[in-house]
Amino acid sequence: MYLELASLFENPGMSVPFGYRLPARYDELPFVCAPEISGQVKNRTGVVTLEGRAKVELCAACDRCAAGFDYHDEVPLLHTLVLSLNDEDNSDFILLESSRFCPDDLVWDDIVLSLPTKMLCRPDCAGLCTCGQNLNEGACACKPEGDPRLAKLKQLLDSPAI
Repeated sequence: MYLELASLFENPGMSVPFGYRLPARYDELPFVCAPEISGQVKNRTGVVTLEGRAKVELCAACDRCAAGFDYHDEVPLLHTLVLSLNDEDNSDFILLESSRFCPDDLVWDDIVLSLPTKMLCRPDCAGLCTCGQNLNEGACACKPEGDPRLAKLKQLLDSPAI
């Protein structure tokens, strides 16, 4: 989706609302449905900002117990848009090549950067035992093995005192 921002940059106080679903070409994540994007581009006394949110719903697998679950999030979108920069290395602003702007790549970056580094089905997920039992469903019957690196220490502690 393209936003025509030529008149917005010239008129302080003007805003351009937008709302759409992210196109199918951004299907690298297992979305339940395409992310819903909404917001507006505002010109506040010459400062043009893109403000909005992206509703994200993923079909994910827990990193601890491997159970499937639905991940829901609302990603905030807030960027300052400019048509020219004095300092080209400034990453605080989004430099537009023209007044016709497609926010898809910018929104995609925000979604990916907002994802947690560890996807968990719940914050207190107990994970899996070495035998494969999901510890969220109950304790397993296996006897936990000790750390093999500490086997000599266990022998020392189990030996009778002299």
